[in-house]
Amino acid sequence: MATFQLKIITPQAVVFDGPVESVQAPGGDGYLGVLAGHAPLLTTLQDGKLTASGAGQGSKSWQVTGGGFLEVHKNKVTVLAQNLSAQ
Repeated sequence: MATFQLKIITPQAVVFDGPVESVQAPGGDGYLGVLAGHAPLLTTLQDGKLTASGAGQGSKSWQVTGGGFLEVHKNKVTVLAQNLSAQ
């Protein structure tokens, strides 16, 4: 499966920066999934579980609290989250 770059940033630190095969995120209008080649997108995040899978890493999850933003652009996903805790 094709990969894309995921970068997760909080006000305190860069939490994750690496290749993944898929992302599931708690978007402002409900959960959404992102795969390689996804159309450009900008959405708010609500509280919920953010999951990144693949690229030989298995699956990693974080709990988003306090909201944030998710941008998909040119095969790169950037998540700006107010607060994250590892799952």
